Amino acid sequence: MKIYKPTTPGRRQMTGIDYKKILTKRTSEPCKSLVLPLQKKAGRNKGRISVRHQGGGHKKKYRIIDFRQDKFNIPAIVESIEYDPNRSTFISLLRYSDGERRYILAPDGLKAGDEIIVAEHASLKTGNRMALKNIPVGTFVHNIELYPKGGGKIARSAGNYAQVTAHEGGYAHLTLPSTEIRMVQENCMASIGSLSNPEHRFVTIGKAGRTRWLGIRPTVRGSAMNPVDHPHGGGEGRAPIGLKSPKTPWGKKAHGVKTRKRKKYSDKFIIRRRKKKK
Repeated sequence: MKIYKPTTPGRRQMTGIDYKKILTKRTSEPCKSLVLPLQKKAGRNKGRISVRHQGGGHKKKYRIIDFRQDKFNIPAIVESIEYDPNRSTFISLLRYSDGERRYILAPDGLKAGDEIIVAEHASLKTGNRMALKNIPVGTFVHNIELYPKGGGKIARSAGNYAQVTAHEGGYAHLTLPSTEIRMVQENCMASIGSLSNPEHRFVTIGKAGRTRWLGIRPTVRGSAMNPVDHPHGGGEGRAPIGLKSPKTPWGKKAHGVKTRKRKKYSDKFIIRRRKKKK
């Protein structure tokens, strides 16, 4: 972590990631063939705000990430570890032996010059990718497929990983970051190791302007609004919400309410639900 000198009130509590120790020098510009323009929506649909608290932020481009990693049995060299403004983890640029370049999510401990491979059977080396049936119990994995050839869907943010806890009946049992235990088909692919930038969760923003750089606009309390604008609004002076339970701006209950469908198709794959916060 990088701790700043308290030269201003905003700097006093601010912390950040020391990118110089992690990223390679090539990170000033991303690979041009793997970049797309990213148009800002500001949380609006046809001019109306559909997602609150979004807007502004620094201009950025989208890096095309290979979540599928379908180049089998072709070794790749890690050219660089780079910053991606669109996600919390770092990304790494691979150069395959056939000359093609692709971005992948960078696992923790991967360095420029390392060699990785995607194969049905591969060594248990950080960054390698293989089928879950060939990964031993206790191994940390990331960028896990839910369905064969569907691309990684689980454990994709900074410092995240899932742990293989069992193999049974053609399924691998995974303990997910949420503590949920879930069955995934054994022929789905997963990458070895946990993801990079595990210190991301300890970063202190420090000042309001820094959240604006991230494209996050201010949040106003519902109790500070008028009754026409929010169920919590109105009343003389500093009034409580005046309702049995908190509600969203659209009148739906917002505290301790289950939002998952009662008969969701994936319920049969969940062995243990995630632990609830008290």
